[in-house]
Amino acid sequence: MDDSPRGSAGTAYLIRPDGPEGPGTGSGPGVLVLSSWWGLTRGVKDLCERLADQGFVALAPDLVGSLPETAAEAELELERRDPNAVAALLISSVVALRSQTDEPAGPVAVVGFSMGASWALWLATRQPESVSKVVAYYGTQRTSFAELRARVQGHFAEHDELVGETELVELESALFEVGHEPEVWHYPGTRHWFAEPGVTDHHDVEAADLAWLRTLEFLRRP
Repeated sequence: MDDSPRGSAGTAYLIRPDGPEGPGTGSGPGVLVLSSWWGLTRGVKDLCERLADQGFVALAPDLVGSLPETAAEAELELERRDPNAVAALLISSVVALRSQTDEPAGPVAVVGFSMGASWALWLATRQPESVSKVVAYYGTQRTSFAELRARVQGHFAEHDELVGETELVELESALFEVGHEPEVWHYPGTRHWFAEPGVTDHHDVEAADLAWLRTLEFLRRP
């Protein structure tokens, strides 16, 4: 992990808001950003920087270890990754992020995309005291949410070859069963990865901008 105010190295990208001592010297609430299987792309780093511009401390761990150029490459890299190692990376990333925020003893939010959304829901369930909010972009998770404390917001495409309607209904039902009322948004005419510029031709600027505004409002909500 790079602990400099603005930069990347090793296994994560960390960025802080500007502060009285200059760019990248401030603090604020923490947001853990979990990528899709495309890895720690320029788009993921740009999102972290946008969060910092809004007063958040953002950390994006490298969940993939490379930058696949095709879906086939990405799927192969995903198969090679040890899920236990990824889980350990996520837990250590939460600890690292919390230490950088304005309330080190408090929880952080998690924003995840596709694979990262599934991990975000897993993390919030396994570390309920560490995660207060989850924003899931076109990703689901099949697990017991009995221990989940975080509020959940979801953003889903209309035409999604990776997340079917049944899978989405199952997620919402599982959350409702344990007393959660997820805030779920659907984006007409969109496809999977619609919020990620530069990785496929699925990017939808209008839908991505709207989802970003809704994400910010949710993250700022008390």
